[in-house]
Amino acid sequence: MDMLWSGWGDPAKAAPLPDTVVGLLRDLLGVTPGESGPAHIGSIPAPDSPLTDKTRQALVDCLGDATHLRTDAETRIRHTRGKSTPDLLRIRAGEVDDIPAAVALPGSHDEVLALLRVCAEHGVSAVPFGGGTSVVGGLAPEAQRCFIALDLRRLDSLLALDEVSRTAVLQPGLRAPECEALLNEQGFTLGHFPQSYEWASIGGFAAARSSGQASAGYGRFDDMVLGLTVATPEGTLELGRAPRSAAGPDLRQLILGSEGALGVITSVTVRIRPVPQTKIYEGWRFSSFEAGALALRKLAQDGPLPTVLRLSDETETFIGLAQPDAIGGSDAPQAAGCMAIAGYEGTAEDTADRRARAREVLLACGGEFLGAEPGDRWAHGRYNAPYLRDALLDAGAFAETLETATFWSGLPALYDAVRQALTTTLTDAGTPPLVMCHISHVYENGASLYFTVVSAQGDDPVAHWAPVKRAANDAILLAGGTISHHHGVGTDHRDWYAREIGPVGVNILQAVKNEIDPSGVLNPGVLIPVR
Repeated sequence: MDMLWSGWGDPAKAAPLPDTVVGLLRDLLGVTPGESGPAHIGSIPAPDSPLTDKTRQALVDCLGDATHLRTDAETRIRHTRGKSTPDLLRIRAGEVDDIPAAVALPGSHDEVLALLRVCAEHGVSAVPFGGGTSVVGGLAPEAQRCFIALDLRRLDSLLALDEVSRTAVLQPGLRAPECEALLNEQGFTLGHFPQSYEWASIGGFAAARSSGQASAGYGRFDDMVLGLTVATPEGTLELGRAPRSAAGPDLRQLILGSEGALGVITSVTVRIRPVPQTKIYEGWRFSSFEAGALALRKLAQDGPLPTVLRLSDETETFIGLAQPDAIGGSDAPQAAGCMAIAGYEGTAEDTADRRARAREVLLACGGEFLGAEPGDRWAHGRYNAPYLRDALLDAGAFAETLETATFWSGLPALYDAVRQALTTTLTDAGTPPLVMCHISHVYENGASLYFTVVSAQGDDPVAHWAPVKRAANDAILLAGGTISHHHGVGTDHRDWYAREIGPVGVNILQAVKNEIDPSGVLNPGVLIPVR
């Protein structure tokens, strides 16, 4: 099943906001419902494909079947941009000026190689498309020529599983739930459960350095990757002969996070873990975000480390976003303070031991134990936030997220700087916001911050958001944070990423791209500025 073209996920799971929330948005933020809903996909005037007959035939020859190259309007619209709020606002308005010229569905590594060579020869750019869940402009190239979307859905297999080494070889178009089901059948799990889990693909996880909600226990996706096969216009790159190596710089790290700008990932070797015997999630309350962050740091640095560990600030806790299923309902948290969720997965003995020792730490840090109900509620609604964003848009609100990370010592200043940038810029523009935040990924030396901002849309919501996003990005860098912890760079963060790594870093990436993509056909303008 394809994702909803004008929103997130399965349309059957979408639900309108409760009346209480609509009233809150109206009274607190001045939100008023829009005059009309999304355009109908069949009514959007998509331009004809600009591919010449010669180029079209060359692409078909690569695929061996004309049905695997699609140029109809609906298929191309469904592959236009990603799922950021500006992406959705534009597609809902029927804006498809950057629609792909065609959608190719390769079925093998060799077919991807052939397609890239044809693209280079014919001056057509290529954008890898997995689950279509990018929220940073990763699917919106700044192409000065037409481009095709390389939909990798046919590359959707578990190629190999090594029970002795506990590794699996996965194709990039395999969606996360199908991957998990295939591994579970053989007693294993990947342990990667980001908010995009229901729709995102294995290739996308690698290309964007994804981080899942259980990263404290299983690690980020880039921690899991042991090997990669990559197709480039200049040939094949095979990486990963051993878990670790001293044989020069690790080129796996060059491809991870490259977002299709340096090649198309066609297989990923990952480490896997046994399916956990026990899963327990529970809630804790802390008097303040500062007190809760201290407790999380204690666990991250001194242990024991839960599998899931997250903390919502006061605003997110009060609104109920710490427990998405409770938003606007009678069960929404009403007490002051900050909600934390701790989850434990593993053997019964291991989870009981870690849970008992973590409980001592959390109590010593001033935590109030709330039992399993908040944890179970979080686990039940852990993938629902994108649906909530769509419902907010339907109600006339603007809702967007952004994230960053830094070292523990810099976390308070980064938190304050981003909140201030979002609040000040939107208030000055006449749309005072609600700004919420949580910590959802912790490390021995630092943590991530994930912000959600809700406001009225303004007359032109996309243009209204642009200076706000720039101000938040500036604040992140000035406060010492990274421009992205797990969403990626895309086009939205590209210029700030260049500032983060400096001109020498940009030149290194450009030199690599020039060598393996001399025609500049791979996702132009994403990650690396077009020159």
